[in-house]
Amino acid sequence: MRGSIVVRAAVAALLALGAASSAHAADHRDTPSVIADARLDIGDVFAWTSPDGRRLNLAMTIVGHSFSDKHRYVFHVDSGPRFGKTTTTTSIDCRFVGGETQCRAGGAGHVRGDASQPAGIEGRSRRFRVFAGLRDDPFFNNVRGTREAYNVAADAVRNGATKDAAGCPRFDAATSRTILERWRQTEGGPARNLLAGWTPASLVISVDLDVVNGGGDMLAVWAETATAGGQRIDRMGRPLTGNALLATLGPAEVGDVLKEQYNRATPATSDPFIPEIETSLGLYDGLDGRCGDQFLAGPSPSASRYLLMAVLLADDRLWVNGISRVCTQLFAVELAALGGRGELRGDCGGRSPDYDAVDVYRSLLVNGSTAGVDDGVDRDDQVHSTAVFPFLAAPAKASAP
Repeated sequence: MRGSIVVRAAVAALLALGAASSAHAADHRDTPSVIADARLDIGDVFAWTSPDGRRLNLAMTIVGHSFSDKHRYVFHVDSGPRFGKTTTTTSIDCRFVGGETQCRAGGAGHVRGDASQPAGIEGRSRRFRVFAGLRDDPFFNNVRGTREAYNVAADAVRNGATKDAAGCPRFDAATSRTILERWRQTEGGPARNLLAGWTPASLVISVDLDVVNGGGDMLAVWAETATAGGQRIDRMGRPLTGNALLATLGPAEVGDVLKEQYNRATPATSDPFIPEIETSLGLYDGLDGRCGDQFLAGPSPSASRYLLMAVLLADDRLWVNGISRVCTQLFAVELAALGGRGELRGDCGGRSPDYDAVDVYRSLLVNGSTAGVDDGVDRDDQVHSTAVFPFLAAPAKASAP
């Protein structure tokens, strides 16, 4: 059961404020316990509706090239009547035993068998389909350019850049210009996608919407890897939150502790991370040389300037409008509900394989829009599908993790 965003914001406001990296994919740079077994390391999570309006499509990429036979891979789909209010949860739980894929999806029963062929496998009821095998990673990201941009910001902070009362650094125009330029380049040249050719193990599900929308047509999706006994190893919903907003420029050992704690939590129990997320949001807000233009931030440098955005991101679930057949925009549901973007009310939001997730996510954090912070990589090296199962492109070649 989930409370509303409004209620959670009120609770979060009572927390102490102001508690005082870059990823290979949206979540590929993770904690030591996750890195120890790449088969449990979630790289990315995707969720979108099918063009015919009948199904919810889900994909989870795993940094390793195979699945563990001792662990579970689970999608959680919360459903409710509106954004911020979900009341029912349906879990799709998969295991890999003796070379066989075994998945159960709520009341839709289970499937089992060899799911490695592109057609996947279906259960007797044909209410959900499963694929599990190597596919091309649809996430694209100029990782080296991002790291260089972070380094410029870190140097400026170390060299005395002041912060306003909300924690937003006052970078001068030259520094901000350099940050944004470095973000669009790779080692001083044209931007390159570090993940070109990456072929992770991929778990892909296509499930009838009436299996997962018992609480209503607004869906919120997150995924986890866990032991057979239920101990969570890794989790993810939206891209970047776990890695980009916890100790963004802090020491690795601090980030590792925070991320271990974050992975053990769930979206419903992540309020303790709100102060740390607020701190990171202040840094991002200043990268363009302007403070107060981040999505949901106010112009006044109050101590609670970044609280609403921190509450939104701490609840790390991909929101999908289940009655929409059109999916064009990461954060579409949130922008329609909280940002006055009425034209996005008919967009499913979520995250399809062809979204430029990095640019949208970071632009919202830096300038409050869905564009303007560009890492120079606008598309993947392979063409993926939002309509044809298993959606993710076949591997062009093998790659090493």
